Amino acid sequence: QYTHITMDGGKVGWGPKWQHVPMAPVDPILGVAVAYTADPSPAKINLGIGAYRDASGKPIVLKCIKEAEKKIANDPSMNKEYLPVQGLEPFLKVTSQVIFGKQSKALAERRVAVVQSLSGTGALRIAAEFISVYAPGKPCVYISDPSWGNHHTIFRKAGLKTVTYRYLTPQMGLDIEGMLQDLAGAPLGSVFVLHTVAHNPTGVDPTPDQWKRIADVCEKKRAVIIFDTAYQGYATGDLDKDAYAVRYFSDERGLELMVTQSYSKNFGLYGERIGALNVACADEETAGKVRSQLNGIIRPMYSNPQLHGARLVAGVLGDDSLRNMWQQELTDMSQRIVDMRSALVNALNRIGCPPPNAKFTSWNHITSQIGMFAFTGLAPQHCDALKAKHHIYCTRNGRFSMAGVNPSNVEYIAQAIKDCIQGSRL
Repeated sequence: QYTHITMDGGKVGWGPKWQHVPMAPVDPILGVAVAYTADPSPAKINLGIGAYRDASGKPIVLKCIKEAEKKIANDPSMNKEYLPVQGLEPFLKVTSQVIFGKQSKALAERRVAVVQSLSGTGALRIAAEFISVYAPGKPCVYISDPSWGNHHTIFRKAGLKTVTYRYLTPQMGLDIEGMLQDLAGAPLGSVFVLHTVAHNPTGVDPTPDQWKRIADVCEKKRAVIIFDTAYQGYATGDLDKDAYAVRYFSDERGLELMVTQSYSKNFGLYGERIGALNVACADEETAGKVRSQLNGIIRPMYSNPQLHGARLVAGVLGDDSLRNMWQQELTDMSQRIVDMRSALVNALNRIGCPPPNAKFTSWNHITSQIGMFAFTGLAPQHCDALKAKHHIYCTRNGRFSMAGVNPSNVEYIAQAIKDCIQGSRL
């Protein structure tokens, strides 16, 4: 049997060490992928995971990435040495330009502290740790309701309290008045988490005029502003258009802000985990001090970031031919998502599928949203029935990854939706 020797030489019984550890709950998003993989049905469809698929339902590697990999493989000067704590310098230079723009005042004045991260999730975690240590009084973090499921956990793991602000109307429009009211009621110095473009999970974004009103509240509340950027270029196919909010806040309003970046979606580098955290500060001296402390957070967390994916992104962005190729591929991917939104709504209308509930008069909210996801309005019981009866997998809040919809399955998905809605009303 197991025993434990005490300081005075006595013995006490002691069983296995970790049997008291409870089972962790299944992640609501990753759990969908696990259930999908376990389903033997040939008709199964995965509308849960946020990863691009082509018109035949297959994952792709972008052509620009393949070309960049060839250049790396054929370059005899390349090695696999450790990166500096902050990351690959050519990557750091171009990543800030992608989001702030080449004409950015903040970049010209050298007051943006930037570090490479483990994609967008890692960037948020670094930001959360920095705020927890250096923001006065451990401010409360305001997150939209709904939002990406991991947002609350990331900030809470850093010892910060999170609350929600209103975001969506029952008809799937932006509740701008509720949002502004909730943010205006926040204590001074609170943290406001904003989605740069293609809000996850709703696909509902503020208009330029609404962004100006949001900026007014941020400035008045002296908020710590975090723009979470997962879909730049992927949302509309236009990198500059998708960066509007960040550039307005930074250049036109002169606000200090944090911007996280992920290159998972727009480069298809899901497994490479490439991203960045940018902190636009008041001046160059402050930016230098902030970057030193970001490095101090990274060093004991994971020491230094990954190399290959950073080389790929820097290689594409630093080569005019490859960058043009990438921008065309972004346009193609975003247009396919737009086409599938229209195809799904047309299929639902063709078969006379009723809206998800009495709050809706049509399915047009699907085509008014942008980005990877459609927030359908389906209830949890509808989503459960889609899985149980039709082998269609999505999160229980009714979020569809539109990348999983293609010409060969869109009619089947529409018929399944109709069956589940009508079945729930019997």
